[in-house]
Amino acid sequence: MAEPRSTMIDPPIETLLDAVDSKFTLVTLAAKRGRQVNAYFSQLGEGLGAIVPPQVASIARKPLSIALEEIAAGKVRAHFPADRDDPGETAEEAAIAELADSSSDGDHAG
Repeated sequence: MAEPRSTMIDPPIETLLDAVDSKFTLVTLAAKRGRQVNAYFSQLGEGLGAIVPPQVASIARKPLSIALEEIAAGKVRAHFPADRDDPGETAEEAAIAELADSSSDGDHAG
């Protein structure tokens, strides 16, 4: 019999917030990566291969759930450029979803 979970959110929100500096960064990063995962699945039939596939093995079917699992696993992180060209640029516009360097641990999802 499956072990009951204390919460509906998996991975837990506490784990996700430990991986980023703020709730705003979490939401921005998850939304951006979720769009990238969705675009990856959309272009699979075309054979383009321009977008990085999901970096975790997941049973989730929703792009946002996959993105949250990647953030919790440390496979995706926020990157804020130090030198912004536009001083009026917001943090959301400057944030770039960046895949963590996974070549050192050898853990690749297939």
